[in-house]
Amino acid sequence: MTVKTSKPSKTKPASTTEPTPKSRRLELEKRPGVTEDRLIADLVAEGEATNASNALRFVHAEHGELSLTDMLKALHAQGEAINRGDLSAAERMLNSQAVVLNAIFGELARRAALNMGTHLGATESYMRLALKAQSQSRATVEALASLKHPPLVFARQANINNGGQQQVNNGAVPPLAAHSAQARASAHAPNPQAAPTELLEAIDVQRVDTGATSSAGGADQELAAVGELNRAAHR
Repeated sequence: MTVKTSKPSKTKPASTTEPTPKSRRLELEKRPGVTEDRLIADLVAEGEATNASNALRFVHAEHGELSLTDMLKALHAQGEAINRGDLSAAERMLNSQAVVLNAIFGELARRAALNMGTHLGATESYMRLALKAQSQSRATVEALASLKHPPLVFARQANINNGGQQQVNNGAVPPLAAHSAQARASAHAPNPQAAPTELLEAIDVQRVDTGATSSAGGADQELAAVGELNRAAHR
């Protein structure tokens, strides 16, 4: 006797596709006449999308899963503020970096001190890294100071005349610097009336010399008159 068993019916497994994590999902606002690929291409060309993605990769271990869309919006808002001349976000970032670099310097210097006298190689390595962190902290503070108080730039004007084509190179000069630079330039610049005056003086001297040499011609005329008298006496 044979026993027939019914085959179990095959059922399709439920979909187990996991949703894209928010750190890899980018939501864009559509614009009329612009495709989604073009929107992403514009963000990549400007560098905001790539930098936002890289920033999330580096902070994932410390801050967990963050939204790529929100990170992109934050970068875009800071970029627009910088375009308006608002550097407050950049100043806060530089100040925070200077504090962190100073903390790194302190920790590395502490480790160098712990190895002092027992492990000279480790002491030297830690101290070298500590001084590098200190140098970077100082450079960051200098960059912050240059943002708060930009240095004055003194520009000069150069006139270049090549074959009758004159080229004037001008630079931006602050108002106070421009006034002092103009005063110094006017003090040392040649007088534009000097050249014609010197030319006229040279011409007058030449005329005087010509008159002095012409006196010999007058003496010749007198000798000619004497010659006529001699001829009259011969007759």
